[in-house]
Amino acid sequence: MTTSLAVQRDAVSSAARADSGHALTDRQPVELVRSYRSGTHENSHYGSLVILGRDGSPILQRGDVHRPVFHRSCAKPFQAVAMLELNAPLAGPDLALATASHTGEPEHVHRTLGILGRSGFTEDDLGCPAALPSDPAAHRSVIRGHGGQRRVYMNCSGKHAAMLATCRVQSWPSAGYLDLDHPLQQRIRAVIETMTGEAPAGVGVDGCGAPVYATSLVSLARAFGALASARTGSAERLVADAMRDHPDMIGGTGVDDTRLMQAIVGLLVKGGADGVHCAALRDGRSIALQIADGGDRARMPVLVGALRSLGLGARAGAARDLLDELALGTVLGGGRPVGTVEIVPGLLS
Repeated sequence: MTTSLAVQRDAVSSAARADSGHALTDRQPVELVRSYRSGTHENSHYGSLVILGRDGSPILQRGDVHRPVFHRSCAKPFQAVAMLELNAPLAGPDLALATASHTGEPEHVHRTLGILGRSGFTEDDLGCPAALPSDPAAHRSVIRGHGGQRRVYMNCSGKHAAMLATCRVQSWPSAGYLDLDHPLQQRIRAVIETMTGEAPAGVGVDGCGAPVYATSLVSLARAFGALASARTGSAERLVADAMRDHPDMIGGTGVDDTRLMQAIVGLLVKGGADGVHCAALRDGRSIALQIADGGDRARMPVLVGALRSLGLGARAGAARDLLDELALGTVLGGGRPVGTVEIVPGLLS
């Protein structure tokens, strides 16, 4: 265990102990978001939300924030920390790509193939499933060129390339690199336990085939706060800085996480499948949420509301404009906007 991770464990454990006696006001998912069609309340989305202060103590809790949830792609920064601790040859945009849920744009594909090639691997060595790019322009380009699904287009391919590169540096077998008992995955689990301060309550297989762990939303937010505020030179800080410096690698053109980090200096944001989303500021304040039905349209109004509650977007400018835009989802009727998707009034008060 490295010094930085030992220090991290002590800080996280102290915060976890401080939180253990906090009285919860809600123990079930609560209504977070409502959709309105032509002025009528049509649907509600339930879930849980936690906002933590600089020291990892709760500022606000809504819903069952201690129920374990799978981290999904919110775990990618922690996986990248583990790889750096293992001397993975990653820096700058390549390191950011290791944490990404990218859209398969040409730069994402180029960099993923570069990570593979420098470590002596090819696309065929990737353990993630094949896919088409999710970026509309890249998708159209592939189809026009009579191309098809490829592993490198899959949104987790950067992470998988980084995992293979780490195996090469450590002289570990690349075959079975996604197995729970592979030394790389054992190391990743240890880092996740250290950063969250919790042993996983559940272990599963993520959409990309990698192991995925379930801990509480409180622990997930705390880990993001620690990542965003980590000391200079630590693996955690290198990962956070790579994400903040290269937000175009984290998602892609038009992706909310990318746009938020481009507009708000110092913000760290990462979403995962099935309604999980996390964010943190440089000072360690952090947010974690999960939409109970896994719906994508509900997560951004909640995240924006939480960011605003921490003072972001208070002044006129690009940050406020973007938060105003993302705070309201759009309900369509006949191909035109006829309603909104918005946070429940009074949720954060």
